Amino acid sequence: MKRLYELIQKNLSFDKVSELFGKQLSKDQLPLITISREKGSGGRPIAHLVAKKLGYPWKVYHEEIVNEIVEKTHLETQLVKEVDEANIPLIDEIVADFFGRRYLNLSGYYKELIKILSTIGHRGHAVIVGRGADYLFPHALKIRIICEMDQRIKWMREFEKITRDEAVRRIDESDKKRIEFVETVFKHDPRKAHHYDLVVRTGTSLSIEDAADLIVRLAKRRFGI
Repeated sequence: MKRLYELIQKNLSFDKVSELFGKQLSKDQLPLITISREKGSGGRPIAHLVAKKLGYPWKVYHEEIVNEIVEKTHLETQLVKEVDEANIPLIDEIVADFFGRRYLNLSGYYKELIKILSTIGHRGHAVIVGRGADYLFPHALKIRIICEMDQRIKWMREFEKITRDEAVRRIDESDKKRIEFVETVFKHDPRKAHHYDLVVRTGTSLSIEDAADLIVRLAKRRFGI
């Protein structure tokens, strides 16, 4: 938990955010990448590689970091302070435009999560992994990472040192939860390819680094960086 907390603090250290908001990029042009993925497909390491290759000020936000921010009020306050106060109403607009009256029916956790995602996405230069972020930002570069089941099982067993049965159980459980989450909050099916700009299938013929290189190349063309 200490390591996770330090990682959150590092991700929230934006010393040039005001300067970034003052440049030519408008609200709808701020560079943002969202990554939807199947468990065991390499989505998280790909996200970190993409941010590393793109360089400062790109940051990665995955499920654990976002959830930790939601649960710790002082971290949320710090994150919000990093965004120019003049732009805070725009975050509310993002939420209102997407959800409308349906926002009122979401649980307290989901409401807080959406606000945090909107804040992270609005500052730009972020790679957001999961949590349905691709549905909130039409201008984002939206990526889906998939992988053949045998390869997912193999990677899970290698990196988490678990049995094949346990790997299959975790993959099935994760797939179900992720689909249910997106359907509950965003009313979409994350498995449908038309939600994304690029669907990448990792495996023996396309490595984690290959996938990251593809995304970086596309991001540079999309955002002119």
